[in-house]
Amino acid sequence: MNHQYDVVALGEAMVEFNQIPQGDGRMYLQGFGGDTSNTTIAAARQGARCAYVSLVGSDALGDMCLALWKSEGVDVSAVHVHKDAPTGVYFVHHDADGHHFSYLRKGSAASGMRPSDLSPALIGNTKYLHVTGISQAISANAHETVAAAIAMARAAGARVSYDPNLRSALWSLEDARSTVIETIALADEFLPGLEELSKLSGLHAPEDLIAWAHKQGTKVVVMKMGIEGVMVSDGKQIQKIPAFPVKAVDATGAGDCFNGAYLARRARGEDVFASARWAVASAALSTQGYGAVAPLPTEARVADFLKSFAAAPKP
Repeated sequence: MNHQYDVVALGEAMVEFNQIPQGDGRMYLQGFGGDTSNTTIAAARQGARCAYVSLVGSDALGDMCLALWKSEGVDVSAVHVHKDAPTGVYFVHHDADGHHFSYLRKGSAASGMRPSDLSPALIGNTKYLHVTGISQAISANAHETVAAAIAMARAAGARVSYDPNLRSALWSLEDARSTVIETIALADEFLPGLEELSKLSGLHAPEDLIAWAHKQGTKVVVMKMGIEGVMVSDGKQIQKIPAFPVKAVDATGAGDCFNGAYLARRARGEDVFASARWAVASAALSTQGYGAVAPLPTEARVADFLKSFAAAPKP
C-alpha cells in the first residue's frame, strides 16, 4: 500500500527559552519544543514525509510554530488554531545535575484537543502514528484524543509508535502506569527510557524491563539508556547498541530526536537494529547544540558522522 506519509505525530508543541552561558545565566535562546513536535521535525530532517496533529493559540507564538513546521516540510493541514487559548511555553535551565524544565502550559490550546479534531483520512494514510504519554497526561480530552487516534491508525493498518515520556508533574505514577500499560498493548513499537520503565514496572535489570514490556503486548522494544546507548528487542533477539562519544552541551530533546530518526529509518524499511544505531548517532549529534530543535541533524550529517566514526582509529 502506498502511503502519503511516513510519520504522523500527535501532541503539543511549545515555544522554548533555553538558558545559555552568556550573560551570567540570565540569557535565554528562543527555540521550539514539545516531544512529538520535536520527533516530527527530526524525522522530516531525515527525509521522512511527515504531518503533525495539534492545536496552537491564535497568537504570535502559534504563528511561529506553524512557520517552523512549514519551513521543515511538515504538513500542517491537521493543526488547528484555538482562538481562546494560548500556545504553551517552557524554560530550560542548566546546572551540574543536567537540564531542568519549567512549563507554562496549563490551559494551552493543545490541551484542548478533542477526538473531533482528528482527520481519519490523514491518520489512515501513514506508515507510523507516533504518540506519547505527555499527550495523554495534559488533559482528559487530550487523553481521549490519543486513544481515538490510535484506534484510527490500527483500523487503517498503520503501525503505532509509543513513547511513555513519563512526567511526574503531569500525573501520578498510578494513573500513568494504568494508561501506559493499556497503550503498550496497542503499540507496534515501544520506545521508553530505562528509568521511566523501571518506575512503571518496579523492575531494574534491562533484560527484565524488555521482557516486561513484551509481556504487556508490544512487538518491538527500543529502550533508551542515555550515555549507555539503547537496548533493542524485536521479540526474537536483543541487541545493545552503545552510545557514540561526543562533547554534549545540552541533551534537551535528544530522546525525541532518537524517536524521529528511528521512525524515519523504519519507514523506509530498515530493520529495528540498524534503525536504532542510526538513531543513536542522530541523538548524539543533537546534544552538541542548545535547544530541542535547532541541533536536530539532517540525514546527510548523520551519514557523514557515521562514516567518520567508522574511519577513525580505535583506541
